[in-house]
Amino acid sequence: MDLLKGLEPDRVFHFFEAVSDIPRSSGKTEAVRDYLLQFAEERSLVCSADEGGNVVIKKAASEGYEEAPAVIMQSHMDMVCVKTADSEHNFDTDALELFVEGDTLYADGTSLGADDGIGMAMTLAVLDDDTLAHPAIEAVFTNDEEIGLLGASAFDASVLQGKRMLNLDSETEGVFTCGCAGGSRVDSIIPVNRMRMKGLPVVITVCGLAGGHSGEAIDTYRPNANKLIGRILYELTNVAAYSLEGVSGGEKDNAIPVEAKARLVIDEEDYPIIITTVEKIEKELKKEFRGIDNGVRVKIEKGNPHKMDVLDMDSQDKIISFLLHTPNGVLQMSGQTPGLVQTSCNLGIVRTGEKEFAATTGTRSSVASGRKSVELAIREISASLGGGVHIYGDYPAWEYRESSPLRDTMTACYRELFGAEPVVQQIHAGLECGLFAEKINGLDAVAIGPTVTDIHTTDEKLSISSVQRSWELIKTVLAALK
Repeated sequence: MDLLKGLEPDRVFHFFEAVSDIPRSSGKTEAVRDYLLQFAEERSLVCSADEGGNVVIKKAASEGYEEAPAVIMQSHMDMVCVKTADSEHNFDTDALELFVEGDTLYADGTSLGADDGIGMAMTLAVLDDDTLAHPAIEAVFTNDEEIGLLGASAFDASVLQGKRMLNLDSETEGVFTCGCAGGSRVDSIIPVNRMRMKGLPVVITVCGLAGGHSGEAIDTYRPNANKLIGRILYELTNVAAYSLEGVSGGEKDNAIPVEAKARLVIDEEDYPIIITTVEKIEKELKKEFRGIDNGVRVKIEKGNPHKMDVLDMDSQDKIISFLLHTPNGVLQMSGQTPGLVQTSCNLGIVRTGEKEFAATTGTRSSVASGRKSVELAIREISASLGGGVHIYGDYPAWEYRESSPLRDTMTACYRELFGAEPVVQQIHAGLECGLFAEKINGLDAVAIGPTVTDIHTTDEKLSISSVQRSWELIKTVLAALK
């Protein structure tokens, strides 16, 4: 602790460091949940945890705000855990290594977890400060947001009284997010068969990609490593015979994959033509994605000849076909909101086991039928290859409200503080507001937050000055919500 001591606002960064010290990958949030319950107990605040792993902490209104309707402050506990290839960080046990450079806060070799650690920190700072003016606060810390909004889906909103909600899971200062896409996860499972053969093992790796959040960065058209490895495998079938041992790539369905590997077995005499072809493909990819992703690399390594289990040709063809034909990227732009992606998907994770090939695709759309059409396409592709799908973690789109008193109040506060107008937008990324709007009739919600760049990547960075301004906005808004 105390690595961030001296940064202002002091209590916000104190709590950000506190949650950064606690391992909190999706599916493993018990420790941070315990921290929140202890935080509430030490301050004699009403708190509870539900079966979905969510935590609610309530704080009474400050003097003069006793009759004001309650305000919900909502953030999520888990983070996307990615690290560089040479990092030895253990997300199950290790605290994040935080560094400050000028106005930037980042983590060494890993994602920072400002999504949504900074939202948690600002909420905790409000709960901790008895000098602030505010209505009753209902702080909701949801579980497993990054793997399908699972905590929010299971949350029983009847424990809340408020109908005004500040979601603190937005990543651009000065932007009020008031609508988002819905989404789902699609797991495809395709059975495979294997045979034994001897040959030269070769590993081809697509790496160096920029990646990014599969919602916010999908319209950058950055390449997806899983899709590229499929293209490479297909092109190699035209120059030499090989057997595929397996492919693997990606870590999260909601992060554009930055690396993928294909493990092949070839005849030694074909190694030169394989190298030549891979080098040619790398040059083509660098040209194709110039200015979009300048880090594209394709590496090739060989081992020593030995016997190993490989896929039979039918299974090999199925995997290559799946990688080539599964939808990916921007599929449709909105016809109503200029510049807004309406429907997309991300082939986030692929793995090859002994008896099956598995893939996870994240789908998004601001129109329910658009998402269903993507799910149908993946279902049919999987079925045509002898497999099936499991669709889960689906969540609704959050529809834009033409009339929003909360947005109006926040706009007035922003104008007063900064002498400018905030940007009001809808986004393609998924937020939990849609689920809360389904559960709370008449919910008026706005999502805000400081500037965080390259979330879900090892280049994730948080602007310190942006946190300072966002904190001033939050305090001003709470004081205005009588």
